[in-house]
Amino acid sequence: MKRQLSVGQSLALLVVLGLGGSLAPVPAAAEEPKTPQTEWGRCPDDVVAEAAPTELRCATVTVPLDYADPQGEQIDLTVSRLAATDPDKRRGVLMLNPGGPGGSGLALSALLVAQGLPSSVTDRYDLIGMDTRGIGHSTPVSCGFTTDNPYYTNIPPYAVDDAAVTAQAKVAEQAAEQCADNDRDGRLRHLTTANTARDLDRIRAALGEEKTSYLGYSYGTALGAAYASMFPERADRIVLDSNIGDTHLDRDGMRRYALGMEQTLPAFAQWAARRHDSYGLGRTPEQVRASYLTIAGTLDRAPVAGIDGSLFRLLTFGHLFKQSQYPKLAQTWQAMREGDEAAARDLSAAQEETADGELLPTDNALTVFLSVTCNDVEWPENVNTYRRGVAEDRERYPLYGAATANITPCAFWPYAPAEPPVEVEAEGPRNVLLLQNLRDAPTPHRGGKMLREKFGDRARLVSVDDSGHGVYVLGRNSCALNTATRYLVEGEMPAKDTFCRAD
Repeated sequence: MKRQLSVGQSLALLVVLGLGGSLAPVPAAAEEPKTPQTEWGRCPDDVVAEAAPTELRCATVTVPLDYADPQGEQIDLTVSRLAATDPDKRRGVLMLNPGGPGGSGLALSALLVAQGLPSSVTDRYDLIGMDTRGIGHSTPVSCGFTTDNPYYTNIPPYAVDDAAVTAQAKVAEQAAEQCADNDRDGRLRHLTTANTARDLDRIRAALGEEKTSYLGYSYGTALGAAYASMFPERADRIVLDSNIGDTHLDRDGMRRYALGMEQTLPAFAQWAARRHDSYGLGRTPEQVRASYLTIAGTLDRAPVAGIDGSLFRLLTFGHLFKQSQYPKLAQTWQAMREGDEAAARDLSAAQEETADGELLPTDNALTVFLSVTCNDVEWPENVNTYRRGVAEDRERYPLYGAATANITPCAFWPYAPAEPPVEVEAEGPRNVLLLQNLRDAPTPHRGGKMLREKFGDRARLVSVDDSGHGVYVLGRNSCALNTATRYLVEGEMPAKDTFCRAD
């Protein structure tokens, strides 16, 4: 039987932006290949289409599944290269990561070029994108999440009461069991930030480079912080943009999403208030905020065409990532306030015909997100811990706290962490530039301050008076763009932490 993806599953596409005994301790790096061998060829067709008209070349790098057993099972990583445009100025390679965990990065170089990455950077670096372990065109993993599965987004649903937490616990437990049942090759437990950082070093070696520079966004900051900490002597110029605050995403990090929404919604509220005559959401930011709470509460009691208060909050959260999405968000609030069922059904362009039981388009991304997030660090297992957290955050972060404090499959994950999470290493070269908007829904400014404190004098923090997720090239601030470009091109690190005023 063919049917459309549910509205909830479609909206989730906007945001899917992550064993009883422990494994043996793992060294920072196994012996690297003695002879770099990277054979570049045509990229997969979907990557070529996404990158058009940019010319990308792709290659495969083989790495151990388990670095504690380097001669054991090997897995493939697919990497892409956009070669430096001026060989005389070439400095080396700049590895890229879009975040997630679970995001494909093969076409990220093309996206950044299309968004305006300065030619002074593309002259000097081979831009290296990749599908990290488990993702996409690298050896993929799957929990088998299907279109009729109740688990379909990496952020838990907003819990209106204790009963909603109990109901979500059943969904989360089923999702964890499903991952275990589908892990027939035993690969999921090896998806960690530490192992992915080791993979980066294997890629560096395969490219024949003594060092690598790195630009990572969102969760990519955790990966970059791990690499700079595990391999300080091989980390060249490191730019971490929209920081989550550590080398891993834990429960506290997930709960900070709600802090980010509290700090970011006022930007949309100001925008909407200036356009009250068009959208009717309130003449002041306070009135716009009240409209959000009223619409969400109404949808909790009476959903419109499958959109309840939880999905409305998720949709709002996702649209706060970019200011260019504000008009669509205002239209959505209008439609939900008026109970417009036709508009509700048309909310997501991702609605497509699927068969019952067909894999979700986001199955791979959800699987990697869960595996890395749950494997990196222990999560609380007691459901009452999440009930208390939801009650606390519903009060302190009323916009979204009862969602991000809710229970996830990590509470029931079948594998214990194989090793402690990577500790941020403050000893090493001063080569880590941190970029952070003051208002960012998934990665609030606090994350940048946390990582700055952990890196100590190795890092400098650039705080930007702007809203949205993504600063360098993806944002609009000239000061931040110039500061990061000077660092990548000339190696000029700010002498102290920097504040960039709004343009």
